[in-house]
Amino acid sequence: MSTPKSSVVPTSTPYSSSISNNRQQLSEGDLLHKEFIAPEDVLSLQKITENYLCSSDANIYDIDFTRFCIRDLGSGAVLFEIAKPPATGSDDEGDIDDSDPNAGRVEFVVGDKPVNNFRMIERHFFRDRLLKTFDFDFGFCIPNSKNTCEHIYDFPSLSPELVDEMIKHPFETRSDSFYFVDNRLIMHNKADYAYNGGLSPETKSRTEL
Repeated sequence: MSTPKSSVVPTSTPYSSSISNNRQQLSEGDLLHKEFIAPEDVLSLQKITENYLCSSDANIYDIDFTRFCIRDLGSGAVLFEIAKPPATGSDDEGDIDDSDPNAGRVEFVVGDKPVNNFRMIERHFFRDRLLKTFDFDFGFCIPNSKNTCEHIYDFPSLSPELVDEMIKHPFETRSDSFYFVDNRLIMHNKADYAYNGGLSPETKSRTEL
């Protein structure tokens, strides 16, 4: 039996999020004591997390990311790509569309439970400075499906001085990726980046590829 496939188009555009004055600002310690963590909770954080905010057991939907690729919008060069090897006997050729070199693509599979309101919030920091927040709503994913989402990353304009600092201090640029189903955190991935000689992320993830 073949695995159902669906192309997921985010219903929201990536945006740079600022903390509003009326949003309660919580610390990482506050969140670790909550019954569950919601999107607005992680959006209130003022710096990168030091711990994972949920365990791998929270992923009761068996969501597994199998491929991630970022291409430069101007040159079409692949900046970063990581993928799991296909299962033995699989006829999946990993169909990144070479005719669209500017596409960023993420692929993931879902277990035997339906996934409602699947949302990803990714926050990038240099030290304690927020560089960018990306927020994508993947919507509904059917059980036992393979899903593909394509989007364009719009990175912020950084001053030459800040870029120089980021290059001089590898792995002090870090990101948190939070994944929610029905507004409850189910996965949390962390990554560190070095820009001295190219994008070389060192991924620390509970759902490693």
